[in-house]
Amino acid sequence: MAFTLEQLRGFVAVADELHFGRAAARLKMTQPPLSRQVQKLERAVGAQLLVRDNRRVELTAAGEVFLLEARRLLSLADAAPDLARRVSSGSTGMVRIGFTAASTYGTLGMLLNRLSAELPEVDLGLYEMVTGEQVSALRNEEIDLGLARPPFDHKTFSSHLLHREEMLVAAPAGDRLLELGRDVNADDVSDEPVIMHSPVEARYFHDLVVGIVPLARQNTVHAVSQVLTMLWLVAAGRGIAFVPASAARLSVPGVGFVRLATAVPQPAELHLLWRRDSPNPALWRALEVLRGFAPLP
Repeated sequence: MAFTLEQLRGFVAVADELHFGRAAARLKMTQPPLSRQVQKLERAVGAQLLVRDNRRVELTAAGEVFLLEARRLLSLADAAPDLARRVSSGSTGMVRIGFTAASTYGTLGMLLNRLSAELPEVDLGLYEMVTGEQVSALRNEEIDLGLARPPFDHKTFSSHLLHREEMLVAAPAGDRLLELGRDVNADDVSDEPVIMHSPVEARYFHDLVVGIVPLARQNTVHAVSQVLTMLWLVAAGRGIAFVPASAARLSVPGVGFVRLATAVPQPAELHLLWRRDSPNPALWRALEVLRGFAPLP
């Protein structure tokens, strides 16, 4: 047999007052129906909760234990409508964010700080993924928001440009490219060994670099997916690498940077990406916050 919230409230009032008359007055009801509520509750629980006679009311040992749980249940019941309203409005809940490793160099932290300041009751889950993995996770509703590289399927996804940046050449300290005193062009690196972005796991940067420096693919000595790995290989003297400008913040010892000449001044793009039909209200609140700012520096 189940019990009701009204029965719990009646029991708690009697336990607080240790008097049926005072408890009934507190609940704005008469004593007989209150007594029936407590009796029904005891039958539902299967234990005597109160000892009462004409002179006194006391909690049994079972009643003392049950009182703690009754207060907890009533607290949850009272909070549930407000919680539901806040979840529905997006002011609480969770937003699961996928991000590329390169986006952590300044952009991700700034984005998280803005969301935390504007939506303090929204939990932010972080998942490091390359763009292809983010697209798959968004399709499967495993994440809500991506920090990803184009192109995207705009029938399924919406996107918002978050950040543009230059491309740099990363070279070992003392390399001649670092001493040119100007931007490096494709002819300058035509004979250089290259640490290249993986054509599968880092396809965006692979295709971007090949479009700027066609011989990069031909000169590849290693292909890796993470920018940090590329820089450590450059530091080891394995070759040069083409990286987004934010990678210079990593300050890997033995690596210098020089700007790569490009037709578009800041060709590397980072976008917010989300499903057009996402059912998560917290995502839409997060997007309102992030769209309120210009693309991040």
